This record gives sequence, structure tokens and C-alpha cells, in this order.
Amino acid sequence: MSLINSYAIWNNKGGVGKSTITFHLASRYAELNPNINVLVIDLCPQANSSMMLLGGGTQGEQQVINYCSQTTPTTVVGYLSNVISNGSGAPLPDPNNYLVKVSTVNNNMPENIFLLSGDGNLEPMAPAISDAASARSLTPSAQPWVWIHNIFRNLIDDIVSNQTDTDWMVFVDTNPSFGIYTELAICAVNRIISPVNADDSSRTAANAMAILLHGTNPPHPIYGTWTFAAQAINYRIQIPKIHLIIGNRLTQYSGASAAFGALSDATANTLYSLYNSNSNYFTSRTNAPSNLDDFRQEYSIPLRDFNTAGVVSAHLGKNLSSMTQGYYPVHGNQVKVNAQPVSDCLHAIDAVINLL
Repeated sequence: MSLINSYAIWNNKGGVGKSTITFHLASRYAELNPNINVLVIDLCPQANSSMMLLGGGTQGEQQVINYCSQTTPTTVVGYLSNVISNGSGAPLPDPNNYLVKVSTVNNNMPENIFLLSGDGNLEPMAPAISDAASARSLTPSAQPWVWIHNIFRNLIDDIVSNQTDTDWMVFVDTNPSFGIYTELAICAVNRIISPVNADDSSRTAANAMAILLHGTNPPHPIYGTWTFAAQAINYRIQIPKIHLIIGNRLTQYSGASAAFGALSDATANTLYSLYNSNSNYFTSRTNAPSNLDDFRQEYSIPLRDFNTAGVVSAHLGKNLSSMTQGYYPVHGNQVKVNAQPVSDCLHAIDAVINLL
């Protein structure tokens, strides 16, 4: 069968809800598409999306710790360590030795979700990954930088090619900092979903995102040739296209602040200016936008009602559709979830899924 598509949920800014959005997109997409396998690769050292998928709360946290503690970790670190130690050109490790069928651990999840778990050791491993990427080429054809940066793209290709009876959809959770493991996440996918929040830093992060992925013109006179963007151009690495901007209101506050509209306008203006100068940075649309309102319509979507119900279901590792009105335990407190917010959350996440 084939890869339907692959998405990194990324913004060069913390606190925008990347992990929770990854959890909801993956679990709901799997629920709505039972004949499609969903793969989540958690390349954030906090491993929050892994914890949510594996049962949420302390249960999910303990499961991640268990995977990290194995002799050969069933995690992104275990897979990376194996590939790097084997060397470029060696056969890839069997992905089935590293993937977790999520429903075997958390029976609240659909049976068609598979996880390559996050791992806190990804952070201390980062220098070793960088060293391997920057190693001297022993032969003209050897390209260590390309080999390292394509590790997870090659993993995805390996999984898809060996599972010939099922199509796959891939979601990659990321860390906001543009460390080496975030570079690997970006190189693994075809598309980017970028959550933004109601603050000034989301506007500046939109510019930073483009610079990190594509560089500046002209390049910086001192460090311009050393950046990820310069190396990607040099080695002809595929840079994923921005597919969707999510105006995320995932918050415990009861209402939207008055500043949200103005700040989201500023972010939209920044991205629309980027689109006007470099439309090739974005996935194409049947109707190419010719003004800001069209751009908003085509490339952005708000999660207006993605609030307490979404937070609680992620904390418990439960699909939104299984949530009913009532009280749920969250960190020792009983949090009330009403039926209407659950319906609103489902509507919001389904609207995103319809645009994938």
C-alpha cells in the first residue's frame, strides 16, 4: 500500500500545544479511519504525546520510563542508537522491535495506532547525533549529514514498504528548539502543521520558522553556510511544506482574551507576507489565495473550543468521543466536563482532520 502523508506538528515556540494536538489528531484520525495505520513518532524529549497515548497521567509516564529503561530502549533513542552504531549503509533495524501497538498498553485507543515512543535521553544523546552528522566523509559518495538527517524518513519508508496490505498516516511530535533531533523530525515528513497561540511571540516565531527551514537571502556573512537551511540546500534535502496553521486556544481559561484577534491578525499578516514572497514554502491549494482573507480561509483554522474537555481526555489517554458528561480525576482533583464542550472539541479536531 502507500504512505498517505506525513506531518510534523512544529513551531519554533514552546507552549502552543504541539503534543496535545498530536495526541488528538492521531487518536481521532485512527478512530475515523480504522483501515489506515497511524504512526506517531515522538521526537520531543519530554515525551508528552507518548505519555498521553500510553494511558495518560502516571500510567503513561511509567510506561515511557519502562521503555526507556530496557537494555535496548523501545524508543526513538533505541532506534537511533542502533542505526548510528551499525553505520551508514547497514541494513535498517526491524521497526517491529521498536514500535508499540498502543492499544496493547492503553485499551482506550484504537487498534490501528503505532508509536515510536519519546525518550528523555534524546537530549543528552544530541551531541552524539550531531557528531555523526558532521563526520568526515570517508568516500566521495558517503554523505553522513544526509544519512543522519534521513534516519526517520528511511524508517517511515521501511515501515510502509514492508506493510503492503495497509496505508499509513504519520504524525511526528517535535520539540520547539531547533536541535538536531528537531532537524531529523523535519526531514522525516512532507508537511508541517504549525500551532500558534494568542501572543506576540507566535508572530515572531512565524518568521523564525521560515528562516530556520529556508535560510535568509542573502545568507548571514558569518554563519550562513553552517545552518540547517544551507546544508539542506547543499545536499538537496526535501524541506516539508507548511500545510496548516492552527490558531490554538487549548487553555484552561474560560474565554478568549480580547487581544487574541489582533495578535492572530498579526501572525496571519506575517504568514501571508511569507506566502506572497515564497508560495513554494506552502502546500498548494486549488484556489490560490489572492488576499489575506483567502489565505486565512485556505491555510488557517482555529481550535476555538478546544478547552478543558480536550485537556482532560488527553490527560486520561482517552478518545474525545468516549468522553461523557461528568467528573474526571486530574492530578488528584475532580474536574467537571460538560457534554457540549466535548462535542465542540470533536467538531474542532474533525475540522482539522478534514483538511489533512
